Amino acid sequence: MTNYTGEGAYIVVSLLNPEGEYEKTLCVQGDDDEWYFDITEWWKFQGKKRADIDAITGATISGGERAISVIEIEDTYIDKGYKIRFETAVEDQEYHVDDVQFELTSETLKSKVEGKGFIRYIRLMPQ
Repeated sequence: MTNYTGEGAYIVVSLLNPEGEYEKTLCVQGDDDEWYFDITEWWKFQGKKRADIDAITGATISGGERAISVIEIEDTYIDKGYKIRFETAVEDQEYHVDDVQFELTSETLKSKVEGKGFIRYIRLMPQ
């Protein structure tokens, strides 16, 4: 995370289909669901589907902190035009709909992607 001041960031990691629509939620950092609607684009999807995300939810991440998350992505999505999106929101600060977004390819799975908002960077390490 960048060195911002304020509350911990809510981060949602989503899989987008080749048309740019939400396919599924992969990870949520921030377990107080009363604030999920602040992640507006994702909430348009999650608010309708109401998928059970308890198993993929964790604590918020504050400015300057680092976190390691295991995100399971099936091989069937790789090199097929799907994208991964990281959305971030911090109370009384900006919302970044595409803080990090990239196409899911064999190459990007081995890369480091810079963030545009609260996320400094994402480093991917395939298992």
